[in-house]
Amino acid sequence: MAPFHLPFLGKDHDKLPDGVTHPTWVVLDVTGPYPERHPSNPIQALLNREDTLEGLEARVEKLRDADWLHGVLVRISEFTAPPATAHAIRQILARLAQDKRVVAFLPQLTMTALLAASGAQEIVAPESADVLVPGFAVQPTFLGAFLKKHGIEFENLRIREYKAALTRFSQDHMDEANREQLTAYLNGLEKAWALDLAAARGVSEDTARAWLTGDLTSAHAAQAAGLITKVAYEDELVGPGTRPLAAVIDLLMPRRGNAKAGRVAVVSLVGTIVPGKSRNSPLPLPLLGGPMAGSDTVVAALKHAKKDHKTKAIVLYVNSGGGSALASDLIWREVATSEKPVVAVMGEYAASGGYYVLTHARHVVASPYTLTGSIGVVSGKPVMQEFNARHGLNPEPVGNERALMYSAARPFTEDERAHVERGISEVYDRFVTRVAEGRKMTPERVNEIGRGRIWSGLDALDLGLVDELGDLHVGIERACELAGLPYDAPTWNAAPARTGPLPEFVQQAARAAQMTVWPFGRERVLTWLDQEVKVR
Repeated sequence: MAPFHLPFLGKDHDKLPDGVTHPTWVVLDVTGPYPERHPSNPIQALLNREDTLEGLEARVEKLRDADWLHGVLVRISEFTAPPATAHAIRQILARLAQDKRVVAFLPQLTMTALLAASGAQEIVAPESADVLVPGFAVQPTFLGAFLKKHGIEFENLRIREYKAALTRFSQDHMDEANREQLTAYLNGLEKAWALDLAAARGVSEDTARAWLTGDLTSAHAAQAAGLITKVAYEDELVGPGTRPLAAVIDLLMPRRGNAKAGRVAVVSLVGTIVPGKSRNSPLPLPLLGGPMAGSDTVVAALKHAKKDHKTKAIVLYVNSGGGSALASDLIWREVATSEKPVVAVMGEYAASGGYYVLTHARHVVASPYTLTGSIGVVSGKPVMQEFNARHGLNPEPVGNERALMYSAARPFTEDERAHVERGISEVYDRFVTRVAEGRKMTPERVNEIGRGRIWSGLDALDLGLVDELGDLHVGIERACELAGLPYDAPTWNAAPARTGPLPEFVQQAARAAQMTVWPFGRERVLTWLDQEVKVR
């Protein structure tokens, strides 16, 4: 590695040094959660205040092309993105480092910040840096006892033992199957982290793993262990030829893609998969909060991409723990019947229904940190019989009792429970068949690695559930290869074609105001992973 040296800050730092016509270094800030893509609707994109991986990569590609630029100082602070996103940023910085000198400055040495920074040739932290390198963990809260205390129980019918989507509502503790799969998933993440950091710092995997148990408490200790390159403050890294990115935007030439041969469409599926139109709920509640990917909207976007004569390949970006079995199957059908090659790229999650939709993609790319699999089915309902009695509520049924099977006023009868179990068994068999056909496996093998079990992207590659480890950039390259396009072919974010007087995002806002208690409509069979699996 080249010796560490950057020009020091001069007193008159607003003026470039004599003989220098352009800044030689640029400061690039990386902060926040970094969703993958800009909203496909142009008005939504204009109103969007969050930076995205799409925007970051576009800026980095322009920096790569700037022949007057020597290096980039990347400031990574208050970084809240999940590991899969951190890995994607690592790849973006690594591509930049092929052409420029890249130095990452980290006030907080955290698992994800270090992962993102590992794409740079050098990692620097101030003497006072917070050092938090404890590995990965999750801590789901089980609500079974709390709900029961208030007179609410939860029917939880699932296939099979690893399918834990509703267990935090039906149980008061984590069962052994769930603990087993979460432990294996977290071990996969720590292995991937150790491999990435080992490759970046030029050490063995064992050395990188030792950083997780080395009880590092200071930047100097991290440097001594080989985790970072140097201990220094930011003002020691910038000089008179350094400018923030915003000050050099006018100097960066736009990249022009090779549009003659065709282009690649990117269709995003983000959030819980539900029937109908996509919508978003700001409510921070289980089942109800966050983005919801409606099958009508995603299918319409795929149809738009398939009909667009300039589009030669489609990339389906999935960041979803699944949801409705019906909605997942409708999206799957649109992928499976595409004459244009479809490449699937997994984000933080592509599990349960989020895996179902992409089984027949021509090529599947996952981050090593993706949570995937969860090939299983679940159904259930809250039972508020005791709650109603305590509070003087008295639901009075009239008519066919089977029509009230999913009523929260009473539990399932034995016959109803058998009926539901038969239905979810049929959906599970169909799920297994989809995976077996798409991934060229036997149904027996799919069932063996299915049963609702989650896997890390690293393990999914070994199991044959995905074809390659990478990010959206890799997925777009594979789509270009399958379509015979050059790598610099342009991309576009496909959305439903406009079919009415109101733009799609206005319709989404109207639907968000009509939120119901159960987000899956009348359907009760779910290919769903409870997304409370938040890695820390």
